[in-house]
Amino acid sequence: MTASRQEGFTCPFKDCGRDHSLGDCSQDVTLAKVMDRVSIEVAHSRRSSDTPTLLDERPRWRNVVDSSKEPRYPASRILSGGRLVATYTMTEIGELKYDSEVAYQTMSPTGDNYEQCDIDMLADLKEATKTELDCQVCYALMLDPLTTTCGHTFCRKCVARMLDHSTMCPICRRHLPMPPGVQSVPGNKRLSKLLSTLCPDLVAARAEAAAQEEVPMLGETNVPLFICTLAYPSMPTFLHIFEPRYRLMIRRAIDSGEGKFGMLMYNRRAVPQGSLGSVQFLQYGTLVRINSVEIMPDGRSMIETRGISRFRVKDWDMHDGYVVGNIERLDDISLAEEEQVEATETTGPAPTQHDLISQIDYMSTQELLKVGTDFITRMQAASAPWLNEGVLASYGPPPDDPAIFPYWFASILPIGEEEKYRLIPTTSVRERLKITARWVRRIEAQRCPPSRDDTESSDSSDEGDVSATDGDSVAQTTDEVRE
Repeated sequence: MTASRQEGFTCPFKDCGRDHSLGDCSQDVTLAKVMDRVSIEVAHSRRSSDTPTLLDERPRWRNVVDSSKEPRYPASRILSGGRLVATYTMTEIGELKYDSEVAYQTMSPTGDNYEQCDIDMLADLKEATKTELDCQVCYALMLDPLTTTCGHTFCRKCVARMLDHSTMCPICRRHLPMPPGVQSVPGNKRLSKLLSTLCPDLVAARAEAAAQEEVPMLGETNVPLFICTLAYPSMPTFLHIFEPRYRLMIRRAIDSGEGKFGMLMYNRRAVPQGSLGSVQFLQYGTLVRINSVEIMPDGRSMIETRGISRFRVKDWDMHDGYVVGNIERLDDISLAEEEQVEATETTGPAPTQHDLISQIDYMSTQELLKVGTDFITRMQAASAPWLNEGVLASYGPPPDDPAIFPYWFASILPIGEEEKYRLIPTTSVRERLKITARWVRRIEAQRCPPSRDDTESSDSSDEGDVSATDGDSVAQTTDEVRE
């Protein structure tokens, strides 16, 4: 801690009144530069102007009442330069109170009120001060200016993005004791008012452009995509956000009011994803909505999301370090089509009793669901660690809805994510239940070694490998995602 931060004072402003560290109250560098520019322009105008104007101070009543020791009378001066320059000069020599008003009267023999002088002066001031009002992070006109404790001013959103990467001021490299997001930090009212007065059109255009940049999604295009792990419709996903690019993405999603973004799994094997080619992510994912956010003092955040719907990425691009995509919603086939498929499959010849894997194709949808729910019941009776109270508190009890059960089952079952991913592009409830039923049968086969006939039947299946654990040992995949 520096010596200046060991000294404090009580804020004299009535709307604050808090104690501040002396080291956190540096000179406003931007405002000082603006005033230097103004002084130069005013001095130049004085040298080339012979425009006498009478200025009469009109103090408010409370100023007269406040003068307790020596009575102070309203000031009156004849100054040159037009109203703007004359008013500045009168303030500079200390004869004009901050909250006083001024009455003007031209002293020109022709009655000229020197209006053109004021118009030219205002144009010169705008041009001279414009460069000092640019943010030194985005190099655009400051929007909602926020002054740091070291006295440097940036756009509020630029400060929030800086803190995602570092706690140092980008200009003087001084530590910034500011909370992540800086939403609770008051802005610089003086500079905000100066901006809105000098260049209201530029401020409006800058705000509109910034709003367009911050829009996280426009319909089904430019959807922010978080490449991390799997998520499922109707199921919660718990995420630890620490990378600067994803901090920005999450903040934008929250600021939009929608709180939505897409979750995708890494394409670890570089498998071509249709027309996208060998991209870094798998093509199908889940759109999620943020339910709760806990922001840590260092800017990291713990968020809880819930899946909304599945989608397919049709095209993608990069935006501020993270992926955005043009997505297409993925829905299940209709109930009539499901019933037709079930009727066709369940009327065929039944397989042998010992061929458990092949029996799955001939089961009804309700029987497929029962395979999963019965397995959960047995695992709970065996006190399987992956079915502990914490897991059930997070994901709830097993749902009896056939459309949701596979997602719930995949969320808690400790098997490989590449195997779980097969649920995402599947558009049939029945097919998803078949996938989960095969997981169950293979896990049971691992616990109780099958006969040779069953082994040959399982080996001939074209399904992917499933490695899972029984009630005595637990894989870490689910726990890692949750942590």
